[in-house]
Amino acid sequence: MFSLVDRLAGRRVMIVGDVMLDHYTFGSVTRISPEAPVPVLQVSDEQYRLGGAGNVARNIVALGGQALIIGVAGTDQDGQTLTGLLSEAGVQADLIHDDRRRTTRKTRIIAQNQQIVRVDREHTEALSKAVVGTLLETLASHAQDHDIIIVSDYGKGVVTRALMDGLRALTSRSGQRPRILVDPKPCNYDLYTGVDILTPNAKEAAEGAGLPVSGPDGPGPAAAALFKRLDCAHLLITLGAQGMALFHSREKAQRIPTFARKVFDVTGAGDTVIATLALGLAAGADLLSAAVLANHAAGIVVAQVGAGTASPEALREAIASHPDLAIEELPAPS
Repeated sequence: MFSLVDRLAGRRVMIVGDVMLDHYTFGSVTRISPEAPVPVLQVSDEQYRLGGAGNVARNIVALGGQALIIGVAGTDQDGQTLTGLLSEAGVQADLIHDDRRRTTRKTRIIAQNQQIVRVDREHTEALSKAVVGTLLETLASHAQDHDIIIVSDYGKGVVTRALMDGLRALTSRSGQRPRILVDPKPCNYDLYTGVDILTPNAKEAAEGAGLPVSGPDGPGPAAAALFKRLDCAHLLITLGAQGMALFHSREKAQRIPTFARKVFDVTGAGDTVIATLALGLAAGADLLSAAVLANHAAGIVVAQVGAGTASPEALREAIASHPDLAIEELPAPS
């Protein structure tokens, strides 16, 4: 596993999806407003960070990989801030700027390390045909240099049937179709037919399958329903405190225990999982090894406030702290 961490350096992954700006307002609450029964926040700090697909790219770079992000942003100030953050993070970006849309911004108000409210500013209408055409041309121009593509779907309008059809038609320099990994949004499940790996959390998996994940039969029935609905090659369901359920196929499944020591904030944990999984596969790891590495990375970031990242050094420390892997065989989902 240590050698896999070393091999992450320089590996390339392309990300396409909903890129957004995360705005954090930090402070403390010591009293209730006399105007209404609401807390009064005394602001101590404000930060802007990469969110959505941008956070996936940031995680890849933090682990030593090379990330190319393709998406859509507005021509507003938030779009300029977003572009600057991508550059500062060392992410290669090829964004399409649409003057008819605003850049998605999520503002999180955090007091005493706890999020108390979130404010969203966004447009989620369908992209114009012209923007979709430009997006597909941009993807095709970069596909030759990438064997792994992440689709980061936050339901903001970038991931469409035209986009997914275009991705499935791409070929890399090796002449093969790049492997497509999807972090799904339940409203778009039917767009993901035939992808290589789907990485839903428990709630997303249950919604997509129409079956519970935490019932007496575990995640197997829901996984079987997702395989039947989407015909994906592999499935990785994140289960929070129960770790991950990795479905290699309809015939083989394993549970990976959680490695998180403490949990402050699960914001962005799914971004970390799919980023680490993709980078591990780009480095030549088998699916189980890449998933175990992703589980280690997730355990690191949930101990941070806000959408965090894992570093190679932190990964090595986490691996050293859990030398014995208690991988559990699960019943086949079919």
